[in-house]
Amino acid sequence: MYKENIPVAREGVPFIGIAALASLVFALLGLVAPALFFLLAVFFILYFFRDPERIVPACDGCVIAPADGVVVEVSHDVQVPFFEDCHGAARRFSKVGIFMNVFDVHVNRAPVRGTVLDVQWMPGRFMSADRLAASIENERCAMLLEDDCGRPVTVVQVAGLVARRIVCRAERGDNLEAGARYGLIRFGSRVDIYLPDRYAVHVREGERVMAGQSIIGAVRR
Repeated sequence: MYKENIPVAREGVPFIGIAALASLVFALLGLVAPALFFLLAVFFILYFFRDPERIVPACDGCVIAPADGVVVEVSHDVQVPFFEDCHGAARRFSKVGIFMNVFDVHVNRAPVRGTVLDVQWMPGRFMSADRLAASIENERCAMLLEDDCGRPVTVVQVAGLVARRIVCRAERGDNLEAGARYGLIRFGSRVDIYLPDRYAVHVREGERVMAGQSIIGAVRR
C-alpha cells in the first residue's frame, strides 16, 4: 500500500499544479484579479489536502479515531450492513460516526492494528453526511479489518453532499498498524466505525476527535 512521504496527500497534487499554473499564466498576461484568485486557490487546496504527522498513542487494545471531525453518532447493539459472512447476522456492534467538514484533515487512518480481510464499494446517494441515513444510503466504501485477536472491525468511508470522491488505498491482505493512513474523502464527509462487543466506546456525540491520535474506544478488561 502507498505510504505518504510529503505533508500533502498525493490526490491533491494535480489540483495544486493546475491552480498554480493558472495563477502563473494569468500573472504573465497581466491579469491581476484571476492570478490572485488562483493563487488563493493554491493555498486553500494545500490546506485542504494537508497530511500532518500524528503521534499515535502507544496503547495496547485502544481504538484510534479514523478521521478528524465531530462525533455525530454513537449507537450500540446494532448490526453491520456489510460483510455478513464475517460478522454473522446475530452479532451486535457499537457504531461511532465522525463527520468531517471542509476544514478538517481528510486523510483517513486505520483505527486498530489488523489485517485487511475485504474492501467493498457500494454506490448510493449524496445527501449531507451528517444525517444518520447517509450511513446506509450514500455512496460508501467499507473496509473489514481483523484485529490481533481475530475480532472484526469495520471502517466505512461515506460520501457526502459535496464529497464525491472516496479514495481507499487499502487492499485485501494488507497489514495495517493502528493510525496508519489508508485513504481519504474529498471535500467533507463522514467515516463510521463498527466495533464488536469486546470493545467499549469512550466518546460521546458532540466530541471533536483527531485521526490517528484521539482514543475513541478500547478493549474491555
